[in-house]
Amino acid sequence: MGIPNDDVVLIQLPKDPSEPTIVTVNCPDKPGLGCDICRTLLEFGLSITRADFSTDGRWCYMVFWLVPNVSNSCEIDWESLKNRLVSMCPSCLVPFFSFNYQQGGDGNGSTTHPLIYLLKLCCLDRKGLLHDVTRILSELQFTIQRVKVMTTPDGRVMYLVFITDGMELLHTKERRDDTREHLISVLKNYCISCELQLAGPEYENLKALPSLPPAVAEELFTYELAGKEASSKELKSDMMTLKKATVTVDNLLSPAHTLLQIQCVDQKGLFYDILRTSKDFDFQIAYGRFSSNAKSYRSLDLFIRQANGNKIVDPKHLNALCSRLQEEMLQPFRVIVVNRGPDTELLVANPVESSGKGRPRVFYDVTLALKMLGICIFLAEIGRHSTCDRQWEVYRFLLDDSHEFPLTSCRARNQLVDKVRRTLMGW
Repeated sequence: MGIPNDDVVLIQLPKDPSEPTIVTVNCPDKPGLGCDICRTLLEFGLSITRADFSTDGRWCYMVFWLVPNVSNSCEIDWESLKNRLVSMCPSCLVPFFSFNYQQGGDGNGSTTHPLIYLLKLCCLDRKGLLHDVTRILSELQFTIQRVKVMTTPDGRVMYLVFITDGMELLHTKERRDDTREHLISVLKNYCISCELQLAGPEYENLKALPSLPPAVAEELFTYELAGKEASSKELKSDMMTLKKATVTVDNLLSPAHTLLQIQCVDQKGLFYDILRTSKDFDFQIAYGRFSSNAKSYRSLDLFIRQANGNKIVDPKHLNALCSRLQEEMLQPFRVIVVNRGPDTELLVANPVESSGKGRPRVFYDVTLALKMLGICIFLAEIGRHSTCDRQWEVYRFLLDDSHEFPLTSCRARNQLVDKVRRTLMGW
């Protein structure tokens, strides 16, 4: 009544490096599985160029055509990706009708959470160092959950990085020693000390950010794309392209499903954002197709239904769903630059999944953009902020001013916002 684990995830590498890799997932279904898989693909630095998805509520079949993200400098470990994807799929060696569909369930309805570890790293400061540390951790398949970065007057920088291990081996001495040795070997003379241990109560203390000033919170979470963020001509052109995103609802074509037809500009993590929305709104995708055209636009056809199996016919529910989907296409990230006392602060925010998971690789992309602009980071923090209807992951960076990139200049700030947004969206 089941299939071997080797057949759950199949990865077909291309003969020509310019062609996409094809990943097929065939396993029992569970709520949010498509979103979780797309999140993992994004975490591994991959973009979905095309996808086919179908499920009958019990069994799920997905095919993804994948290429590396533009900003990804890490080599893809396809074997590790396969192992991760297989571990996410419900067991295939038991009858699918007897499987417990609790997310992360172990058969008893319990939910397991990965262990959090604390990396304490002290280094001599230099431009781009924070991104280099982030890149190394990404290569080693660690996910950054929280971070606190502090620069001292004597030119040293202290990193407190809370991480989880995608390989789930950090409890072993060998994995911890290998991680320390790899960091020291790459950072060389810049590394002063490196410690790795199981996180204590200090992790909970960093979950909440220092309160955002009301004016800053309002600008970050309620601003319009046509407003302050679109102040440069180059950014305005992109905003005009984004404004062409459309969501069309058809309740006549299918007797059992509501059809959503979505068209928008291509951007990194788009399919993940849409499946995250479906997971948050608790509707099921019975069939989906995700494709592109020559003008870098995406077209999606999604046949959906409510968790109870019915079509979505309530106008209020449909309007709320369409509004949220458009928001995810138009505003996948919030990026602003503000004054924090005498300093300049960059803030980046993105929605958190209903499961509590944040978006992968945001910290990686933001630090890459800052490194490419030659901007030094004086202080960095990751935390959560709640609005009336959503929770957000907020990244705060205090930036060093310089003659090469004077952050007091409106032009430089616009250039900074533009570069961060482009890197995050894969443009």
